[in-house]
Amino acid sequence: MQQLNFVSIKLTLCLIVGIVLGFYWNIRPNWALILLLSLLPFLYFSSKRQKRRAFPFFECLSAISAIILGIFTVTISTSSTWEERSENPKEDVTGLWELKIQEVLKPNSYSQRFITQLHSLDRSKSRGKLLLTLPLDSTAKKLRVDDELALWGKAETIRPPLNPNSFDYQDYLAKQGIRHQIRAEPNQFRIQENPSSTLYGIASRFRNRIISDLKQEAFGKEELSVIQALVLGQRDDISEDTYKSYRDAGAVHILAVSGLHVGILLLLFQFLLSPLERLPKGKTFKLIAVVLFLWMYAFIAGLSPSIVRAVTMFSFVAYAMHLNRPTNAFNILALSMFFILLIKPLFLFQVGFQMSYAAVFAIVWLYPKLQRFWSLENIILQKSWQLMSVSIAAQLGVLPISLYYFHQFPALFFVSNLLVVPFLGLLLGMGILVIVLSLAHALPTQVVEVYNFLIGTMNAAVAWVGKQEGFVFRDIPFDQVQMVLGYVLIISLVRTLSKPRVRNIWFLGISIASMQLWVIWNQWQSNSTQNLILAHQTKQSLLLHHQADSLKIHTSDTLLQPMWIDNFKIAERIASTKVHALKNSYRLNQNRIFVVDSFGNYPMTNEIDYLLLTQSPKVHLGRLLDSVQPKVVLADGSNYRSYVEQWKTTCAQKEIPFHSTSEKGFYVFNFDED
Repeated sequence: MQQLNFVSIKLTLCLIVGIVLGFYWNIRPNWALILLLSLLPFLYFSSKRQKRRAFPFFECLSAISAIILGIFTVTISTSSTWEERSENPKEDVTGLWELKIQEVLKPNSYSQRFITQLHSLDRSKSRGKLLLTLPLDSTAKKLRVDDELALWGKAETIRPPLNPNSFDYQDYLAKQGIRHQIRAEPNQFRIQENPSSTLYGIASRFRNRIISDLKQEAFGKEELSVIQALVLGQRDDISEDTYKSYRDAGAVHILAVSGLHVGILLLLFQFLLSPLERLPKGKTFKLIAVVLFLWMYAFIAGLSPSIVRAVTMFSFVAYAMHLNRPTNAFNILALSMFFILLIKPLFLFQVGFQMSYAAVFAIVWLYPKLQRFWSLENIILQKSWQLMSVSIAAQLGVLPISLYYFHQFPALFFVSNLLVVPFLGLLLGMGILVIVLSLAHALPTQVVEVYNFLIGTMNAAVAWVGKQEGFVFRDIPFDQVQMVLGYVLIISLVRTLSKPRVRNIWFLGISIASMQLWVIWNQWQSNSTQNLILAHQTKQSLLLHHQADSLKIHTSDTLLQPMWIDNFKIAERIASTKVHALKNSYRLNQNRIFVVDSFGNYPMTNEIDYLLLTQSPKVHLGRLLDSVQPKVVLADGSNYRSYVEQWKTTCAQKEIPFHSTSEKGFYVFNFDED
């Protein structure tokens, strides 16, 4: 691909490699900095003595420097001074913490959560990020961005998932530079007076004021929640049904202020400010004004990470439009990515960042090809095809990522985009006008009614598309290897259709064969799989018998199936599922499992390999262990915590391995032993 000849793209790819290596290798930042500084003299002299047709020392050293720079930036972003001083960073640390609220997360039914920046630990200046969890309604004053807290508590390491193939919250937070959390009660913290203000805090308070003013207007509940998401990037008030409709219609990107919204605003500002071009140096003034308006919008929308990322990217795009050189589009996009990752390297691991750049790169690359593929004279058909081309290009760009993260594909995405995207500029522009008039307390009732009607119509259209269940393909197994092979297949297919040369056809054939071989390999592995897993579920017992593509669920409550099991079935490519009531005894191969439940029934034999305690049975565990002498004792999430602690102590005295799912997570039975 000719695009790879751009220096900016090569350096960006090297920076990405460095960020990935630095994140997973956990290299100390001082070592990366020393190595980077030691390369600078060699880089300087190689640039001076570079000769044509000689070995490209300068290019190689530049690539290595970009990789080390990526390692350095990501290690700086993930390092915490208090963890570095700790003898064992994985242990819990108790002390006096001074924290500053950086981001307010969406609360759940039991707690409210905040991303905080550490100022000091035990009066010693420290640095790092922590997740703060408080009980819901734990304080009369609602905590906001920039609030500062003095808190006595324990920083706990965030635990890995307790069940197989369930959402890994530990990994998700680690990719935001957070490895510890503090759970606090109302009497454990004090809100500091006169906290220092930051730009993010001012923007967040300004956005909250806008939302408060909008709630005073006569908008419908669902319409207002969509307005908040569409214009301000605030999705907390969107109902589950509305979100599901947009997701199934392939239009969920409309509910998140991202590249699509900022790109439309860029075109809108370019059009409105075009008269400036008539002035001396008018194009330069126009560029400055457009970028300024984009950042003003980012401020209005609260300067959330997704908005800042999108506005930064399209600020570079605005500069590329100012240069009026289409061939520089890839170069400018790569430069924007390089700049963003240099400042915020952990953005690389965020789904929104990946999908935004994948969509924009795909549009820049595929849209011209699709337009050349089919040329139309009718103006209406031409505009429709242009819009559909953008949708197809963007959807192809994000398809492998979307399948990997969400495991579904809405086939009618182009219908929802044809219905909504042409009017999105009008909705965004009118939304900004509504906000300005609302802040000035001069919003006419007629404008509210018109905007409420437009948003309601959009919701109804999206809901209609989303209800076409036959066109929504769900539960598609798709792993990381398939995601990479998916992009290779898309690139080879486009290259072959554009230039049907022998080399491109061979590349396409190899891509298809690789994808098929990986699917066959996964199927073979699935057919040879046989596992029995004790899962963790509060107030419930779950044994999962996974054999080939079938799953038998043995549970104490046959009417209740946890949501994470759906993820397990997708990841393990389960085709059929059966639910059975939990029994007291199981035998698989040469191993026997006995389940002691709340009835306290003792086994009639001492040939027990695994003893499973469920539903908090009132048994004398010491005598039971002496009687049956199991190899392993297990306790699931259905037991009282106090009982589990007593059993743990008893097993330690008897020198019998003990496994509690609430502490160690799920347990996979080993049936290879005789």
